[in-house]
Amino acid sequence: MKTSIATVSISGEFEEKLSAIARAGFDGIEIFENDFLAFDRSPADVGKMVRDHGLTVSLFQPFRDFEGMPEPFRSRNFDRAERKFDLMAELGTDLMLICSNTSPVSLGGIDRAAADFHALGERAASRGLRVGYEALAWGRHISDHRDAWEIVRRADHASIGLILDSFHTLARKIDVNSIRSIPGDRIFIVQLADAPLIEMDLLYWSRHFRNMPGEGDLAVTAFMQAVAATGYDGFLSLEIFNDQFRGGSPEAISRDGRRSLVYLMDQVKRIEPDIRIPVPAMHARAEVSGIAFVEFAVGDDDGRELESLLTILGFRAAAKHRSKAVTVFRQGEINLIVNREEKGFASASYLVHGANAYAFALMVDDAAGAHARALALGAEDFSQPVALDEMQVPAIRGVGGGIVYFLDEISELARIWDKDFEPINPDDEEGCPNVGLTRIDHLAQTTRYDEMLTWLLFYTSQLATRKTPMVDIIDPSGVVRSQVVETADGRLRITLNGAENRNTLAGHFITETFGSGIQHLAFETDDIFATATALSAKGFKALVISPNYYEDIEARFGLDPALVERMKEAQILYDRDDGGEYFQLYSPTYGEGFFFEIVERRGYAGYGAPNAIFRIAALKRHLRPTGVPK
Repeated sequence: MKTSIATVSISGEFEEKLSAIARAGFDGIEIFENDFLAFDRSPADVGKMVRDHGLTVSLFQPFRDFEGMPEPFRSRNFDRAERKFDLMAELGTDLMLICSNTSPVSLGGIDRAAADFHALGERAASRGLRVGYEALAWGRHISDHRDAWEIVRRADHASIGLILDSFHTLARKIDVNSIRSIPGDRIFIVQLADAPLIEMDLLYWSRHFRNMPGEGDLAVTAFMQAVAATGYDGFLSLEIFNDQFRGGSPEAISRDGRRSLVYLMDQVKRIEPDIRIPVPAMHARAEVSGIAFVEFAVGDDDGRELESLLTILGFRAAAKHRSKAVTVFRQGEINLIVNREEKGFASASYLVHGANAYAFALMVDDAAGAHARALALGAEDFSQPVALDEMQVPAIRGVGGGIVYFLDEISELARIWDKDFEPINPDDEEGCPNVGLTRIDHLAQTTRYDEMLTWLLFYTSQLATRKTPMVDIIDPSGVVRSQVVETADGRLRITLNGAENRNTLAGHFITETFGSGIQHLAFETDDIFATATALSAKGFKALVISPNYYEDIEARFGLDPALVERMKEAQILYDRDDGGEYFQLYSPTYGEGFFFEIVERRGYAGYGAPNAIFRIAALKRHLRPTGVPK
C-alpha cells in the first residue's frame, strides 16, 4: 500500500512538513503549488529534499481552469502547462492534477474538453509525464466523476487519466458503485478525505471542514471499496483542508493521517478480501467486554484523601501489590488501583499532573492481538521494568500521554490479580459494605478540542466501537464539545469532552493538571435511590444541585411530585429519551476537577447531556479557589 499526503493538509514550514510526513511513515507527498511558491528553494532543491526524506512526489497540484476555454485563454493554458511541465521535471514528479474548470468564461462541452486533454496528453507524453483530471464538486460544467471519466475516456490518451477524490463524490451524494466500471489503470491517483455532515456551500465545506477518513460522517469506506474493485493499486493520498489542522501539530496530524489510511484499508480488505492494494496484515479490531481497572497516581496526602472517598463510596481495600506501593479497591466488577510508588511512570505522572487517573485497562478478546494492532496503527508501545515473577501487561501510550493496558481471559493475564497481588483480609468481605455499585458505566476524558479527532480515531481504529454524533455541552463559561466512543452493547463507553477555553470546567481541569486526561468516572447501580441512601449512611456528601432544577424537571417531564422530592433530597438528576429514563448522582470535585458519578439506566442510551449545565455550575461552586494550597 503506497500512501501519500498533500502538503496543504498539515501546518508548518515546508521542511517541517516533510520531516513530519516522513516520520509518520508515508511514501510520498502531493506538493500543493502554493506551498512550493512560498518556499525559497529551487525546484531541484525541493525535489532533492523530498528524496532525502525517503519520499516521492506523487503529484503536483493544482492546475486550474484548463479545459474548454475560448481563445486566447486556450493558447495561454497550453503555454502555462508547458511551464508547469518544466517545473515537474525539476521536482522529480511525473503527474499533475487538473481540476475541472470553474471559470465563468469556460465554454463547456465534453468533446471540446476531451480534445483539449488529448492535445495536452501529446505534450505530456513527449516529456514522459502524465495528467490527471478531477471533477470538483462545484465545477462550472463538470462536477461529477462520471462526466470527468467520460472526458478522459474520449480523450483516449495514455498520458491522460482520472483522479478520484472521495470528498467530491460523497459530498454530492453520487453513487460510488459507478466507480467500479472504470478500469483501474485509467485512475492515476486516489485522494481521500472525510468530513462531518454539515449543510453548507460545497466550496466552503470543502475548504474548511475536511478531516481524515474515519473522523467524519462520509461513506469513505464504501467509496474505497468501489475503487478497490477496479483493480487500482496506486497511491492512496490524503488531501485535507481543515482550519483546525492548519494550526495543529504537523507530527500529530501526519500520524493521524497515516493511521487513518491503514485503518481504512484494513476495513476494506475485510470486506473485499480480493483487492489488489497490499494492506498490512493485522488483527481485527479488539472486542471489548469492559474496563478491567482504572489506576490513580497519588502522593501520601491526596492518596489518603482518595482512599477515604473510595471507602465512603463503598469500595473495599481488596488487594495490595506484592512488590509495589499499590492497593486495589473493589466493588462489584469495579477495580480501582491507587498507586503511591515513588518511581516509575506513575510517580512521573503524579509529579507533572498531581493526583490523577493516569491509566486504565481494557478487557479484550485477545490482549496480544489488540496490542499488536495498536502498534501497527502507530501507537507508542509502553513498558516498564517488573519483578521476575510479575506480569508484563501489554500496554500503549494514550493520546494524552496516559496509559492503556490490555487484559484478556485467554492468556496468563487472566491470573494477574492472583499473581501480582495479595488479598487484604479475604475473610472480611463485610468489613466495608458496598453501596450497590456494579460496574463502570463510562469513563470521561477531557482534552483540548483540537485533539478530539485524534482521540476518536485512536479508539475507533483499534477497538470494535462506534462514535456517536457530537453534542454541545453548555458550561456557564463557554461550550464544551462532547462525543462518545462506545461498543454496541455498552460494555465500554468513553466520553470525550473537548475544551475550547480555560474558563470552562473542562478547560480548568486541563490547565490545572497540565494536560488532557480522565476527569470523571461513572459507576452503574441497579437502584440509585438505595445507593443514595447507603451513601448517606456512610457520610457521603453529594454534589448540591440548585433547587430550581427540580421545579423545572417536574413540569418539563410531568413527573410525580413525590418522585421529584426524593430526587431533590438525594441530589439526583433526571433525563429521559425514547428508550427510557436516566438518573445521575455526583460527588463534589476531588483535586483539580476530578469527580465521580453514579448512574442508573432504565433503557436510556445517552449520557445526560441536558443536565450538564446544572452539574457544571454545581461543580464549579465546589472547586478550590485558584492559588489556595491543597
